[in-house]
Amino acid sequence: MKLVKPKKFLGQHFLKDLQVAKDIADTIDTCPDIPVLEVGPGMGVLTQYLIPKKRPLKVVELDFESVAYLKENFRELGDNIIEQDFLKMDLSALFEGRPFVLTGNYPYNISSQIFFKMLDNKEIIPCCTGMIQKEVAERIAAKPGNKTYGILSVLIQAWYNVEYLFTVHEHVFNPPPKVKSAVIRMTRNETQNLGCNEKLFKQIVKTTFNQRRKTLRNSISTILNKENPLSADPIFNKRPEQLSVEEFIELTNRVEKALQDKNETDALK
Repeated sequence: MKLVKPKKFLGQHFLKDLQVAKDIADTIDTCPDIPVLEVGPGMGVLTQYLIPKKRPLKVVELDFESVAYLKENFRELGDNIIEQDFLKMDLSALFEGRPFVLTGNYPYNISSQIFFKMLDNKEIIPCCTGMIQKEVAERIAAKPGNKTYGILSVLIQAWYNVEYLFTVHEHVFNPPPKVKSAVIRMTRNETQNLGCNEKLFKQIVKTTFNQRRKTLRNSISTILNKENPLSADPIFNKRPEQLSVEEFIELTNRVEKALQDKNETDALK
């Protein structure tokens, strides 16, 4: 069967270096011994090294040509080749509700969305590994005070320990992407509850980083009125990249209390 032609609109860059593919597959070895879901297998360069690990394995691929290629060349996968859009899948139904490892050479154009979906399913994804743009990997692994520290850093690090494993250069792909890539591993930490309103936590993180050049006093004013007494606190002189995950949690609790106090005051008027 002829090779699959990479499709730009799907963000496809097929890995051709077999050693890199094996190294990516091996990143799951430190993850729990549970089933594996590979996203975007393409022509199976990574899949071929996942199969010998003797774990239940499913692959999800949106490109019909890649699906046909996989069915022809990886017949041992049988019905475990899923032709769907990963972002629209019900992950809880995949392995009868069992936890699984998420891995893949992720399509570059949806990598951030993949990780937001991982967060929405964090109770059944204790480990996630794979290859993404180097810039996104650096953002996910960044620490407070770093210019790449942002929304993904905070939201993911709240629930996962992040390891930047290694960099992958452009020439090992067909077609070569315009950016370098990197392989990361994210492993669930011990946090079961953030200890704050998680919806408000996400809102505060996204609101402040979307205006990252502003101090918290200004960026958070859409949530908390500028004149609120809480805004006099020195923390509001900081910018979002200066706050750790723990400080964002503390900030969320204080903002929630201020909002509750305001609602109670308004109710008495």
